Amino acid sequence: MFYFVTIALQGFCIYHSIKYRTAYYWIFLIVFLPVIGSIIYILTQVYNKRDAELITSGVTKIINPTGQIKALEKQVDFSDTYQNRVNLADAYLEAGDNSNALKQYNAALDGDLKSDFYVVKQMMEAAFNQNDFKAMVVYAEGISNHSEFKRSRAQFLYGLALKAIGDLKAAETHLSAIDIRFSYYKERVAFAEFLLEIDKAADAKAVLEAVISEGAHMTKQNKRLYKSALVQAQTLMRTIDN
Repeated sequence: MFYFVTIALQGFCIYHSIKYRTAYYWIFLIVFLPVIGSIIYILTQVYNKRDAELITSGVTKIINPTGQIKALEKQVDFSDTYQNRVNLADAYLEAGDNSNALKQYNAALDGDLKSDFYVVKQMMEAAFNQNDFKAMVVYAEGISNHSEFKRSRAQFLYGLALKAIGDLKAAETHLSAIDIRFSYYKERVAFAEFLLEIDKAADAKAVLEAVISEGAHMTKQNKRLYKSALVQAQTLMRTIDN
């Protein structure tokens, strides 16, 4: 249980650091000193009542996701507010129920796809899980001018959607935005795969070398957390070298 709580705290801190563009040394501290680094980061950079509630909510979802959904459904029945709808939609998305997640997100936004970056980003995740790439493009275009869109996972998902519909040039532009050191390992490996598909092996190799190098300096916990991405990076590297 301690391991999962540590991973949840570390993931929250890294997400928060990237989202709010705090100094890069915080990433190093969180990655290499998971418990102490996360505590220091929370106390000095993000701690307030709302953030504490977010962390508690995240741990609860890991322990009992079905119970979390039922509780949130009751909240919506009791008080049909924007935030209650979004909370329920997030729970559905975490549980893999993408259709219900999209239903609740749409109800929260009431058709205004430009009103909330977070919600539309979540809708992109749900649409991606359903391979609905055309919908992803529509969602992305609604938030592309938002300050948080640049170098975010939403921009990466937009790149994947553009790739799926055949706009490879635009896809490369948006996928490359996620190539940020000490973060987005899974996404960067996917970007390298894309580069190989469009015959840019040298560029793909550079991305993979960076990921593998960073992986070699990870803590044991992070190596376990990002194991699949690191293994995939090494597999692709062998494909290039051979």
